[in-house]
Amino acid sequence: MENQDSYIFGRNPVLEAIASGKPIEKIFISFGMKGEPINSIYSNAKKAGIKCSNLDKRKFNELEKKELPRGAKSQGIIAIIRSFDTLNLEELIEKSFVNNKYPIIIALDGITDPHNLGAIARSAECAGASGLILPEHNSAPITPVAVKASAGAMSHLPIAKVNNLSQALITLKDRGFWIVGTSSGADSLYTDEIYNQPTVLLIGSEGKGLRHGIINHCDFMIKIPLYGKVSSLNASVSAGIILFEILRQRNI
Repeated sequence: MENQDSYIFGRNPVLEAIASGKPIEKIFISFGMKGEPINSIYSNAKKAGIKCSNLDKRKFNELEKKELPRGAKSQGIIAIIRSFDTLNLEELIEKSFVNNKYPIIIALDGITDPHNLGAIARSAECAGASGLILPEHNSAPITPVAVKASAGAMSHLPIAKVNNLSQALITLKDRGFWIVGTSSGADSLYTDEIYNQPTVLLIGSEGKGLRHGIINHCDFMIKIPLYGKVSSLNASVSAGIILFEILRQRNI
């Protein structure tokens, strides 16, 4: 298991982090913040033994400027996470089968925008996915921006980091997973009934898509048909559409 220090900011992401039991060291709140969900943050933090500190606006702004990305909207609240835990691949696989006969795992290839990472994590968690796989290289890191974009989903979704995505896919296939890739040039549609096994959904970047070496590991390649003039969807939108189609098919 690996650790990555981080900050979480924004009211709902911080509230979700408390609820999920994330190892929060301290919560800073800008003086004068009232109402919901601030009141819930105070009460839940107290129950969890997490200290909340009120800072005057000048000190809070200094903290915001020093620790958060430029232009970040903290909504007057910042939490320090002692460590952001990620799993290794075997831990994620074992965890994925605990409550699921046919788990869904999302694997990202070339997603370098932390906003996209957070949005994909949000869709994955909402669709009941068992986890997310991030390559160590050429991938967006788990930053405060990504956590904020996930609306708290990263506090609940198991995440594994891998050094070699190709090797990880081989391991997943050996453990019974079907590998499903996405491409605008695929012959199969995302609505085809191919999800009745443990499934890894591969999402590539909008510009380059999946790398050829990654495509070679896929059991199926699928596409979402487009009818407008724009040639591609945002990666997080594509992930959400496919994830909820998998959910729809499995709940018929």
